[in-house]
Amino acid sequence: MTADITELTTLLQSGAPIVQIETHDEVRILRILSEITARTGSALHVWTIADGLRRYSEAPSLYAMQDLKGVLVQIKDREASGVFVIIDGAPHLKDPVCERLIKEIAEEYPKKPRTLIFLSSSAALPEDLARMSSRFTPKLPDSERIQDIYLEQAYRWLSEKIGRRLFRDNEAERSMLRNLSGLTEEDVENLVSSAIRNDGRISFDDAQHILDFKKQAIGKEGLIEFVPDATELTEVGGLTSLKTWLSMRRSSFLGDGKATGLPPPKGVLLIGIQGCGKSLAAKAVATAWQVPLMRLDFGVLYSKWLGETEHNIREAFRQIEAMAPCVLWLDEIEKGLSSDAGGSTDGGVSRRILAALLVWMAERTSQVFLVATANDVSQLPPELIRKGRLDEIFFIELPSPSEREEIFRIHLKKLGFYSADLDIDSLIPISENFSGSEIEQLVISAMYKARTLEVNVTTESLVTEILQTKPLAVVMSEKVTALRAWAAGRTVPAA
Repeated sequence: MTADITELTTLLQSGAPIVQIETHDEVRILRILSEITARTGSALHVWTIADGLRRYSEAPSLYAMQDLKGVLVQIKDREASGVFVIIDGAPHLKDPVCERLIKEIAEEYPKKPRTLIFLSSSAALPEDLARMSSRFTPKLPDSERIQDIYLEQAYRWLSEKIGRRLFRDNEAERSMLRNLSGLTEEDVENLVSSAIRNDGRISFDDAQHILDFKKQAIGKEGLIEFVPDATELTEVGGLTSLKTWLSMRRSSFLGDGKATGLPPPKGVLLIGIQGCGKSLAAKAVATAWQVPLMRLDFGVLYSKWLGETEHNIREAFRQIEAMAPCVLWLDEIEKGLSSDAGGSTDGGVSRRILAALLVWMAERTSQVFLVATANDVSQLPPELIRKGRLDEIFFIELPSPSEREEIFRIHLKKLGFYSADLDIDSLIPISENFSGSEIEQLVISAMYKARTLEVNVTTESLVTEILQTKPLAVVMSEKVTALRAWAAGRTVPAA
């Protein structure tokens, strides 16, 4: 909280007449503002549609007006300075009279220093007011603060109410504290209190409950998709180099790397021929590291309303960090960021989204590992793929003979059709240029035909499917050749 107090104090003392604070944790923000104004000798007033305008921590309202316009008139006519917090005021700002009054209050600030703070979970102001305002984003509690809240809740409550010590499981405790990352202080306090008061102990069920709480919160917003499908790394054929790279960095990402001084990994870009396992690898990373997998769809972020797209991207980042530690999957990232590289057809919205993404990638401190996948590297902005924003670029080539054999066995076993009678070796030479997904589909096709005829899948039936299929690498050979030429010397082979 100290960092927030310092930053907000500086902002208020700088003479900002209008401040936007976008947060769900309004109780904490009001507590911070109360501490700041008490220290500086300023009066703190709060307006809500339910209570009207009142001094903070005092029950009687100064003006029991549900109409924000009337309250703004009263604020404008006041001679005394002060800080006025407008909670959930956005619906009222559609009135042009309200907008005009806010402008006049802001313009009079040098003579009458009154600061208007708009506090809500979506503090979007009209464009003219947004240009006159400053934005403050509260910081989420770090791991040390979360631990302090946990210990305070645990030992104070147990010692005062129960008179005994907390039953602790070190692994469960670490898992719970890790899952609390990305939540507001209010949510951390409530979830820790609920976990302890339930049975006086910390268990893996408590850690899972916190993760479920975060998943439900994400689902309500709709900007980020939670991907529930679990994929084991063993289900991904080949990609030995990528698997080794991920295995070496798992402990650092989950927090154990601090002891060795290693920075946690930020993310990777996976490029390659379609169907070679890029999306499957993204899913497998989350399963291998035992963290949630989130998917960001850029199409959902775009809005026809002015300023709404920028709000969506900020809210999406907030949701992503609330799920930390997690893996964020940006599928076919070139389609989301290259639709209007010059910004000539969308007013520059796509460029601003790219800029916001780049800043977040470079400056984020939360445990979010980024896995971006791309098919067309020619459309990728060069600033996206420089070192520092992503750790490595892996190129996923068509599977080698040994990898194709592994992929055949994986899918035949997965579907329950693997048999020692199958001659897998004979399939390898004729399946050259087939991707992993194409191999999966021909196995599935052979399975359907076998069930229709009420026979088993045979080597001959698999050979027939292979010979009847033209792989993408053959149909689109020019593009595949160009992609390989670009990747040579620029990427790390994933195999």
